[in-house]
Amino acid sequence: MDTISAGILLFLIMDPLGNIPLFLSLLKNVAPERRRKVLVRELLIALVVLFAFLLGGSYVLKALQLKQESVSIAGGIVLFLIGIKMVFPPREGGIFGGEVGVEPFIVPMAIPAVAGPSTMAALMLLTNSYPGRTVDWSIALFLSWLATSVILYSSTYLYRLLGQSVLIALERLMGMLLVALSVQMFLDGVRSYLHG
Repeated sequence: MDTISAGILLFLIMDPLGNIPLFLSLLKNVAPERRRKVLVRELLIALVVLFAFLLGGSYVLKALQLKQESVSIAGGIVLFLIGIKMVFPPREGGIFGGEVGVEPFIVPMAIPAVAGPSTMAALMLLTNSYPGRTVDWSIALFLSWLATSVILYSSTYLYRLLGQSVLIALERLMGMLLVALSVQMFLDGVRSYLHG
């Protein structure tokens, strides 16, 4: 996997278009002059958490004595399930609630909306599957985070411009791409296991 593919994978998992309604609903009770500051703070917290997983994830996997093939296969399955959930979202509303009138802090905007378990798992998978390429994965992470941040920072404008139905369609398209990437990751893990 190259840097661009990893960046696209992380961007799809972060799902900024799917997070626009969540972010708008969480920020609607925050004073208008504070919204941008809160959003930037939450995005920076998410970036720090993701870099912690990128740099420390391989040590966790080594401590658990997991082989590269098993991590690749498991990662492919998890990403497949995430992609399916994006294509066929659950009927109930969002799973992230927030108290009315309270400014969101870390949860649920930074974690798990941007720096979710699936993104953390993907970073650990990358560092374990392709060791020695931390710089590549750091670039991929930063670029995917930056693209996510730009989209979420302009969420009010995008929501008005595109409308909810277009955002839902784009999220489902991103889910389809994620399903395809997860199948490839799964097949790579199986092929590596069979050749080993």
